[in-house]
Amino acid sequence: MDEKINRIKEVLVRKGVSQKQLAEDLQKNEHTVSNWCVNKSQPHLKELLRIAELLDVDICDLLVSRRGGV
Repeated sequence: MDEKINRIKEVLVRKGVSQKQLAEDLQKNEHTVSNWCVNKSQPHLKELLRIAELLDVDICDLLVSRRGGV
């Protein structure tokens, strides 16, 4: 999967949260979170909602917008 679907990495950087910390908070393997951050795989919707809650952002902030042809 080469297509960029999520913005998890960008939001983590903006919030000053490491991938390791997110993995711990979600009780997930660091490799899994890393794959999400590089868009190699995608979290399930429930996990995405939990990430949004943990990072105190709207779930839409974690997704790449397709509006405007981008």
